Amino acid sequence: MHTLKSGFFAVLCAALLAAPAHAEKADRDKPVNLEADTVTLDDIRKVSVYQGNVILRQGTLMLRADRVQVTQTEDGLDKVVATGRPVAFRQKVDGRDEFIEGFANRIEYDSVKSQLELIGQAQLRRGSDELRGAQISYNANTEFYKVVGQPDAKTPSGRVRAVIRPKPRTQQPAAQP
Repeated sequence: MHTLKSGFFAVLCAALLAAPAHAEKADRDKPVNLEADTVTLDDIRKVSVYQGNVILRQGTLMLRADRVQVTQTEDGLDKVVATGRPVAFRQKVDGRDEFIEGFANRIEYDSVKSQLELIGQAQLRRGSDELRGAQISYNANTEFYKVVGQPDAKTPSGRVRAVIRPKPRTQQPAAQP
């Protein structure tokens, strides 16, 4: 197991979850632990590649991928690219007993732009709410989401799909006469 010193995944999760889900804030201060079948490190180019059943954990956050590549600059994290069929992540929502989950063939995070991309059969779930599309983009600076379908799809499944369920209503106590 290799422990990554930078908090790249905390930034990744914060970018994904900040506005709608309020990720477990305590996770940001926890160490990032990576496990993989093989690891290659290039100190000159500042690139590390984790391959084979990659598991990344930080607090309540877990990511599973076939391959994770981390690129750093002198200032710290630059880019993270995770690939798999699919890449999957899960993290507890702050202050609630629920999780947000995401799946895609590829997840890219650019720390300079605070831009997160879920590419290829992308989906996000929180409770019973769900977003699906060919690509989901999120910018943490602007808190802006964009979900794109597959314009060349020949079936309705190529369109973006969103399922937003109403919150359960709490019963009001009956008025006393």
